[in-house]
Amino acid sequence: MAKTDGVTAMRETERKYEVTSALELPDPARLTGLDAGSGAQEQQLDAVYFDTADLRLARVGITLRRREGGSDPGWHLKLPVDADSRDELRMPLGRSSRKPPAELLGLTRVYTRGAAVVPVAQLNTRRRRWLLAGPDGQALAELVEDQVSAHTMGEQTRAVSWREVEVELAEHGQVELLDRIERQLLKVGVQRSGHGSKLGRLLAEELSALPATPKPAAASSAGDVVQAYLAKQAEQLRRYDPLVRRDAPDAVHQMRVAARRMRSALQAFGRVIPRKRTRELTMELKWIAGELGGARDSEVMAERLDAMLAELPDELILGPVAAAVTRSFERREADARQVAIAALDSHRYLALHDIIDALLAHPPFTRAAARPARRELPQSVARAYRRMKSRMRDASSQSAGEQRDIALHETRKAAKRLRYATEAVIPALGKPAKRLQRRLKKVQKLLGAHQDTAVSRPVLRELAAQAHLEGGNGFTYGLMHAVESARAQRVERDLPAAWKRLRKPKNIKWLTRH
Repeated sequence: MAKTDGVTAMRETERKYEVTSALELPDPARLTGLDAGSGAQEQQLDAVYFDTADLRLARVGITLRRREGGSDPGWHLKLPVDADSRDELRMPLGRSSRKPPAELLGLTRVYTRGAAVVPVAQLNTRRRRWLLAGPDGQALAELVEDQVSAHTMGEQTRAVSWREVEVELAEHGQVELLDRIERQLLKVGVQRSGHGSKLGRLLAEELSALPATPKPAAASSAGDVVQAYLAKQAEQLRRYDPLVRRDAPDAVHQMRVAARRMRSALQAFGRVIPRKRTRELTMELKWIAGELGGARDSEVMAERLDAMLAELPDELILGPVAAAVTRSFERREADARQVAIAALDSHRYLALHDIIDALLAHPPFTRAAARPARRELPQSVARAYRRMKSRMRDASSQSAGEQRDIALHETRKAAKRLRYATEAVIPALGKPAKRLQRRLKKVQKLLGAHQDTAVSRPVLRELAAQAHLEGGNGFTYGLMHAVESARAQRVERDLPAAWKRLRKPKNIKWLTRH
């Protein structure tokens, strides 16, 4: 459990089960084989759930509630992680406020986009709660039996009630325990719930009326495959928004990658969705990736230099090098984070998501979009492959030094476009696309390693110059610069062989036979 800015964060992993009113549950200790302590705790939970009128949060599995009673009263924002897990952010109720805290509303901004967040449901739950412990007394799980009475709120209301069981992992529990308890529950007639939350069950009727994202298969049209890939990247872009705001590890990287994947797909599949119709969107995706880039680049560079210092013998580290690196990158990271958060808080960023929604709702498909994906999409991937081939040829013709560094960076960008295009067609093309993607990862890894050295070498020169101006010793920075230069040379030596393996007929023949 972590706490920052008055918000407490924790990971919740639980499963829900449907129970008929007539079913008698066995004693939890006998059912699970765990110590249930002194028995059930009786609780009364009263919660009001908040969302936009058109349920923008519920559509993506997010819940925001104000709950009284039980062991954790307060404001709760739950962000989905996977089928069984959510990140739960909590804040205290406050004195009398009935409005969601600004800190939690800010984390949902990418979904609400200025729409009013209002009460949409009220749930009252009579709960029986057992804490389950192992032989050593450590808390492993929590089992609850809930009798729920719920109603929707708004112009039209609908009331429903049900009985359910939840099993949630405690501090020392493992996922295998959930599997074991589930097997015992199924034996006594309990069924796994089809809803991830109580609110999802209450609003099932409203949510089922929303349009579903197409799921591409081998027989899908080219348009279906491209649209599904774009929708997946939009989902990822939004999923990582609150995590970037919370400064979660790797969140900036994942959000930036989603923007780049979407942009690459729009550029690669111009035969399916005309590029002239998506030019504004590709420009805006490039913008947000750039605004996030400073935070990501500073994070990566700091980790890289720290790792290099850790590998050097102590006698080769002259002066307070580690402290200087930390000081330099703390400033860079703080400045870059301010830039990233300012971008996420801007009207331009929200307008970007409106453009994405409009594209996904009404894609400006060409005639080619209706053709079978297996026949149409390889042509777009082939064009991306030819682009990378041209960039690789240009890089190999450059003399070692700055011009080759630039050419290899352009090759790396072309490789990313090819990799993302290949990734997009995997649902339709299957094994051939997967095989090429595996080869591409190896080439892209080498190109990425080369670019890392190209970025770090000027930074090391800057740090060495700063040390000299301050009367220090630049020896260690010079040594690190030499190490990076040697790494670049190794990549340039290994790259041709990796590129040759990628170009074997078995990897690329599917690009030319359609």
